[in-house]
Amino acid sequence: MKTSHEGHAGHSHSHAPASFGRAFAIGVGLNLAFVVLEATWGVLAHSLTLLADAGHNLGDVLGLLLAWGSILLSRRLPTERRTYGLRRSTTLAALLNAVLLLMGVGAIVWEAVGRLRNPSPVAGGTLVWVAAIGIVVNTATALLFAAGRKGDLNIRGAFLHMAADAAVSLGVVLAGFAILATGWLWLDPAVSLLISVVILAGTTGLLRDSFNLALDAVPPGIRVSEVKKFLESLPQVCEVHDLHVWGMSTTETAMTAHLVMPNRQPDDCFYRDAAREMHDRFGIEHVTLQVENGDPDTPCRQAPDHVV
Repeated sequence: MKTSHEGHAGHSHSHAPASFGRAFAIGVGLNLAFVVLEATWGVLAHSLTLLADAGHNLGDVLGLLLAWGSILLSRRLPTERRTYGLRRSTTLAALLNAVLLLMGVGAIVWEAVGRLRNPSPVAGGTLVWVAAIGIVVNTATALLFAAGRKGDLNIRGAFLHMAADAAVSLGVVLAGFAILATGWLWLDPAVSLLISVVILAGTTGLLRDSFNLALDAVPPGIRVSEVKKFLESLPQVCEVHDLHVWGMSTTETAMTAHLVMPNRQPDDCFYRDAAREMHDRFGIEHVTLQVENGDPDTPCRQAPDHVV
């Protein structure tokens, strides 16, 4: 029996978010300034739509800070107690962001329903120009994260939130024009409810993916059946069992498997080439392979699929 752990096989995605430190700093600064502006005018204009959107944008600022901080923590070196370092903090940050957003949605819906029953006067002109600034701020912030949205759940979450906020701000502009034209005060809380729907739609995917990663589920885009098929195709491998694939963080994937090879004791080249192929084919960076002879007198107790 032989075990080999190929850490990165010459490749790694773990440092991909490093270049986004400046993007996070700019995004936090822009959105924090806009939150102050939006909340101030929301109070002056008696607009629930502006206050609701300000609260949501404040949540996004906190979300950006969480995502940024978790990326910094994920670069901490391993210790005797935390042998993987703090890589999992990116997953926990994404999950916490999703939960906070859902709590924000509940607060907005509660207040909007109350305003629908008792509409209050709203300054439609203020809605228009403040929300127009929001379109610019949120679109600019979303573009900062556009390049990295496919490689990291945290970056994707930041991009989706900012893009959704830009769309929401556009909706607020349209509501402001409609209020000016019709005088229908119910449009303000109605738009707040639409904002809640948009936030909820964007949060559902983030909550699902981060929750799955927190439970060591297979990361999106990887099919275990294809991984097993590839391992079975390696020279002189007659069986693969105890195969596990999980996310170490939002950017790194790990895999362990037992290979039954009765007629061969593989050398280091075998492990190196296998790890490189796992990276190139599936994006798996941390590969651990255990080789067994397949002796029927000493069967592997983890061979059955239902045994973990």
